[in-house]
Amino acid sequence: MSLLVVGLSHRSAPVSVLERASLSVEAQTKLLQDTVAAEPASEGAVLATCNRIELYADVDKFHAGVAELSTLLAQHSGVGLEELTPYLYVHYEDRAVHHMFSVACGLDSMVVGEGQILGQIKDSLARAQETHTAGRLLNDLFQQALRVGKRAHSETGIDRAGQSLVTFGLEQLALGTPVESWARGKKALVIGAGSMSSLSAATLARTGVAEVVVANRTPDRAERLVRILTEGDDTDVTARAVPMTSVPFELTRADVVVSCTGATGLVLTADMVAAGVEGRVETPPVVDLDAVAEEDARESAPPAQTPAEDGCPVDLSTVRPGFSVMGEAAVAGMDAATLEQHGAWAAGSAVDRRDAARGTGPEADAEVIGALAAAASAIGRIPERRRPEAGDVPQRPEPVLFLLDLAMPRDVDAAAHRLPGVRLVDIESLAEASADAPMAADVDQVRRIVSDEVAAFGAAQRAAHITPTVVALRTMAADVVAGEMARLEGRLPGLDDKHRAEITQTVRRVVDKLLHAPTVRVKQLAAEPGGTGYADALRTLFDLDPETVASVSRAEESTEKNAENRGPG
Repeated sequence: MSLLVVGLSHRSAPVSVLERASLSVEAQTKLLQDTVAAEPASEGAVLATCNRIELYADVDKFHAGVAELSTLLAQHSGVGLEELTPYLYVHYEDRAVHHMFSVACGLDSMVVGEGQILGQIKDSLARAQETHTAGRLLNDLFQQALRVGKRAHSETGIDRAGQSLVTFGLEQLALGTPVESWARGKKALVIGAGSMSSLSAATLARTGVAEVVVANRTPDRAERLVRILTEGDDTDVTARAVPMTSVPFELTRADVVVSCTGATGLVLTADMVAAGVEGRVETPPVVDLDAVAEEDARESAPPAQTPAEDGCPVDLSTVRPGFSVMGEAAVAGMDAATLEQHGAWAAGSAVDRRDAARGTGPEADAEVIGALAAAASAIGRIPERRRPEAGDVPQRPEPVLFLLDLAMPRDVDAAAHRLPGVRLVDIESLAEASADAPMAADVDQVRRIVSDEVAAFGAAQRAAHITPTVVALRTMAADVVAGEMARLEGRLPGLDDKHRAEITQTVRRVVDKLLHAPTVRVKQLAAEPGGTGYADALRTLFDLDPETVASVSRAEESTEKNAENRGPG
């Protein structure tokens, strides 16, 4: 077994990189074809979701495999290899199996325990089977991953450790209010009709929204999703399908929008969202913060007759009373060059008359100015510290349109979150919100399941590796028995059928008993870590023809390929 996985996910890469590296279905198919065409790889499968892109392969060389798979990911994602490499992770053999099983159980998901990943793994396996890039290793791996994931969800409470990405996103939109209470009576617009959009529509229907409108570029898929929603017994939601051209109008009446399409560009621009909420939210008065600050400064400025210091580059009329003209308040907002001039002036000038009255001098102020100059040289400016009072900052109106963007790359313009009356939750904000999610005791139980299953999978693969050799040995033994029986018949031509059958059965029993213990034991030894060498030892000891062993392997693979046509279980 030489399983290798190279990939990136929300744990290793920022959302912006994941967004650019996302793969369309067509790009995934081409990547699979190029993977098996590459020299180090004989099998390939791609697991691409909204927050991970992983390439699995059976390779014969580790370093060459890593280099080739990394290059292929870069080529097909459109992100340069030098830029992509720092975000890639690599797992090999048992570590790769452990990673896949952890992914299947939801341990590596953005929301721990979410079950949608099982459907995505199933789709990934089906795609690899359709392109004939999944052989025995990857079929075994993905099929077992599906079983491990189902076991984790049925035997533990991992579902309680997290929710599906859709549910978690709706909870973020609801801002602490129970989702059922928040969603009740709302009108929802779902853009897209794929697996994630279908899950979103079903989840919204169960939470109690009054209406679900489905918009999709393919009308048939939208209509099919609407039928599923309206024909179900668990909801009484009203649903209808609309073309994508109707989205701008539907935005004007929707309360909740969930978008998850495969589009490479924005589906909802900030202007479209702004038009959708126009008239539904009061536009707050625009407050010029700079004007407020200037007015505040004028009201507290010293008397106009305050004399200017000779050569001082600071306008003393803007300085608050009670502060030294050489202190921090006087130079707030000053650029670095002017600040250095002011520092030189402060160090060489006479004692300010007002400072002298307070018992301070230029030496103390020059020290302050020097520190400020050092800071300004690093950041370019000293920021203005005076700000309008909190009461002067306008409050955002309550949201009237809630946007949940589950697409990768994003469907909704990120600038929409600044619009009054709009609340936007996207993959990036979901990642931040789930970063500190508590780990339940069930997670530890799932981790134990994963460890046990990884050990069992490794043992099965190592045992399977020696099976063709054992079969070839038994075939050779059967041929020896047949040859000896032929010789016996030549020497005893009068041997009747009854005695011939009895002798043949006796010889076969002797051979089977002699081979039983060694073949059972060699399978046990081969299943243990480091047991891959027993197949070579068996071939050497019994002088087995390598071509005979290879023919057994080809026959097994042919049988497995016929089973693949029935699809993943």
